[in-house]
Amino acid sequence: MTKPLKPSASGRPPAFVYSGKKLLCEAVPVAQLAKRFGTPLYVYSSSTIRDRYLTFDGAFKGSPHTVCYSVKANSNLSILKLLASMGSGFDIVSGGELERVLRVDKKAAHRVVFSGVGKTQEEIDLALKTGILMFNIESEGEAELLGARASKLKKHARVALRVNPDVFAETHPYISTGLHKHKFGIPIADARQIYRKLAKMRYLDVAGISVHIGSQITSVDPFNAAMERLVELAVNLRRDGHDIRYIDCGGGLGIHYHGEHTDFAQTAQRYALAVIKPLSGLGIHLLLEPGRAIIGPCGALITRVLYRKRNGDKNFLVVDAGMNDLIRPSLYSAYHEIVPVELSSRKRETVDVVGPICETGDFFARDRELPVVGSGDLVALLDAGAYGMSISSNYNTRGRAAEVMVSGKQTKLVRRRETFDDQVRTESVR
Repeated sequence: MTKPLKPSASGRPPAFVYSGKKLLCEAVPVAQLAKRFGTPLYVYSSSTIRDRYLTFDGAFKGSPHTVCYSVKANSNLSILKLLASMGSGFDIVSGGELERVLRVDKKAAHRVVFSGVGKTQEEIDLALKTGILMFNIESEGEAELLGARASKLKKHARVALRVNPDVFAETHPYISTGLHKHKFGIPIADARQIYRKLAKMRYLDVAGISVHIGSQITSVDPFNAAMERLVELAVNLRRDGHDIRYIDCGGGLGIHYHGEHTDFAQTAQRYALAVIKPLSGLGIHLLLEPGRAIIGPCGALITRVLYRKRNGDKNFLVVDAGMNDLIRPSLYSAYHEIVPVELSSRKRETVDVVGPICETGDFFARDRELPVVGSGDLVALLDAGAYGMSISSNYNTRGRAAEVMVSGKQTKLVRRRETFDDQVRTESVR
């Protein structure tokens, strides 16, 4: 088994640390990567991905479980292949994500759970034919379509109903999903009635219950509250005659973006205890869907300062990455720590770090105190492994960034930089 990596003296995960004045990803200077592959550039530490997956998985040792990495957090094929090689399952929300899993390991289909509120007939058929582990059903309409397609294809499907436990999770409203007002799942009070309908569908195997209360949740209390409500439901469903063997407790475990990094092993253990404790004696197989908790701290977006600019009393650093490359600050007012790739000055200043996109919302930091950097210098936006590249776009006809994976002293280009021809390949001039 891979030995856990040691955090830096500051407590930061070991993916990106300084050696002298140079920022390294594992054993490779980040400046070398920028010189070789250009910017903007996503850089990932494979050792940190491996370490965090093993740490998370190990926290549930002794309890039957399957870790199903949330593909939407970062769907790069090389990352999926690395996780599949360690036995990871996958949580998908589209047919395209299932295709990605199949591309890296067709056998991993049997460790796939299919979530999402808007599954199409084509996506359902693909999942049925590949024999995935579980469908997480989000509505009665979806159940009817799945039952009909399973009957048509004569494919049996394990199913769980995603219930809405009405548990409040203190997070951004756009990524909170566990309340009645949200589009996800069905009210837990209606569950038993719908399970009775599911049980009448010949090709559906009623096997589990699913829940997901939100994302970027840093307290374990909401997870514990949700699990207690699911356990009560599971007991009642078994009394009703349903063979409930699985509980999918979703994902949502957050990370600390502000630099106050904690021991991930301790965090994972606290989370595991909160989830497992209510299940005592039930003989349930847990399905877990971490995404950000695994991949977030493993990646950084490297960008170059194009210009220094002053408007009145405001100082700006204009960099070559934009909101099309990393939208989290614009979309969620999310914080990412920003550090120089090479420490060249002890002076500090208060600046806005902004991109070249033609939007006032194109920013990475506002009124942030940072070490002084000049035009041409490189900076790194840390903890950008999750929901960075996966939500990137071609807005302003900008090619998406290249992605590089580092392992020790070795580097591998895992996605080349997108060209203009790549962007217009599917278009035509008439």
